Amino acid sequence: MAKYMLVSFKTCPWVQRSAILLREKNTAFEFRHIEPDNRPDWFLAISPHKKVPVLRIDDKDSLFESSAINEYLDEMVSPQLHPKDPIARAINRAWTDYVPTFASAVTGCAYAATEADYKKAIEQIPGAFERLEKALVTQGNGPLFNGDKYSLVDAAYAPFLQRYVFLDRVKKLGTMDKFPRLKAWTETLMKRASTHSFPEAEFEAMYRANLKKRNSWLSQFIDGARAAAE
Repeated sequence: MAKYMLVSFKTCPWVQRSAILLREKNTAFEFRHIEPDNRPDWFLAISPHKKVPVLRIDDKDSLFESSAINEYLDEMVSPQLHPKDPIARAINRAWTDYVPTFASAVTGCAYAATEADYKKAIEQIPGAFERLEKALVTQGNGPLFNGDKYSLVDAAYAPFLQRYVFLDRVKKLGTMDKFPRLKAWTETLMKRASTHSFPEAEFEAMYRANLKKRNSWLSQFIDGARAAAE
């Protein structure tokens, strides 16, 4: 069995995708957290893009970019979570490729500097949700993307659906209620132990603290005393 070290910022959703996959495969790994504003020399030496995630294998090889890491892990570590059928596998890869666009649309409001920017950002959410709703209907009866079998698509979307849930608790968005299949999928993923790198309440507190630190328009709705405690 290979020795794996996954390097991360504590609240990075892209690293979370790979951590989820490792947990789904019951594979031991070291979770090494670094600070975004203080990236150590040893990390810079193994990360070509100077970004997380980096998966270090047997203290000698380094992989980067979460999709590439997850494809490698699925090839090397059983059970394989990609569909065996080539067409189904290609469809899964295509929906995984949509994640950056989806993430920007669904969580972009967290970065809005003004109320006008915030309102413009949340206008993007329904369109992204509608695409996933249609995909879920096409894929089958759930509760997961491919029915009852966990996949790389589930691991890819879980961190961003989780962040939508957190944002909805800061300031009610309510958009997901209009998309029942997407809501059910989100609830399934939120209940799954592999989704969470930390206890959920602890992680939500970290996320809120980061929002507060960012000083975006949304940060004013985070309780001051709670954010200070976090």
